Amino acid sequence: MLAAVSAWVCVGALGLPQTASAQEAYPARPVRLLVPFSPGGTTDLFARKFGDRLARKLGQPVVIENKAGAAGAIAAAETARAKPDGYTLFFASSTTLAILPSMMANPTYDVDRDFSPVALLGITPLMVAVNGGLPAKSLDELLALIRANPGKYSYGTSGTGSANHLVGELFKQLGGGIDLLHVPYKGSAPALQDALAGINPVFFDSFVTILPHHKTGKMRILAIFAEKRSRLAPEIATASELGMKGMVGGSFQVLVAPAGVAPTVMGQLVSASGDIMRDSAFQGELEALMLEPVADSTPEATKAFIRSELAKWAPIIKATGTRLD
Repeated sequence: MLAAVSAWVCVGALGLPQTASAQEAYPARPVRLLVPFSPGGTTDLFARKFGDRLARKLGQPVVIENKAGAAGAIAAAETARAKPDGYTLFFASSTTLAILPSMMANPTYDVDRDFSPVALLGITPLMVAVNGGLPAKSLDELLALIRANPGKYSYGTSGTGSANHLVGELFKQLGGGIDLLHVPYKGSAPALQDALAGINPVFFDSFVTILPHHKTGKMRILAIFAEKRSRLAPEIATASELGMKGMVGGSFQVLVAPAGVAPTVMGQLVSASGDIMRDSAFQGELEALMLEPVADSTPEATKAFIRSELAKWAPIIKATGTRLD
């Protein structure tokens, strides 16, 4: 009897390391990558390109799941509730991490508590442009024109609370409280059309929207809202260079996991993401989408960046009275 018990204990003891090893092997099955918007947009295209490369790095399929709705809050909340095992990841946007938390009357997730940032992957800086017929040829001339004609000029956006809207309000604030009317539309296409028509001659958007019209002369980009000039159009100065200090704003994409992911799993994700984003061919693909790839991100730097973005936009959102019930 004792021999039988001893044999059972030995077999069990030998089996324990094998079980632990099996539990530690990551990944052992497909990984879900939640995208907060519908298929076809820039964030979705970025996520799919990134997901393909992440699958190769991890040796497992990465399944893209578009969880559109509530401006991205549905995908964010699902990620926050997911098991922190590395099999659910979130291709988060600036909307979900830096804007919605300050807009929601009853937040369904806490950015700082519920997520473990893996890496900041890309930034899409916004910029200020004017209709080609507007006499302002520089940022200073635009500000002077608006100040001399309070309430005369307007800018259109895809909607109240959008990144474009908030950037426009920051522009007004840093411009000395200039009187520039915001006109919200149901989508970016009609806002662009009215900007091209001169109805709302001031426009805040990204390269992908404005650059083609800048090249034809229908619109004129006056400054980019970034820390440094873009490789996509290095001839365009930053607003800070032109004297509007602190005028930095746009959208961004971040890879996050649910809070509590094991350090070993997080290490694999950080390493894989870094390898992907440092690949020059992949950077070229992103630049073709008018995205600015970030190749030197860390989880710590990403967390600090998200906190700074939350702190920047919260007072702007409060001042506009924008709420999402």
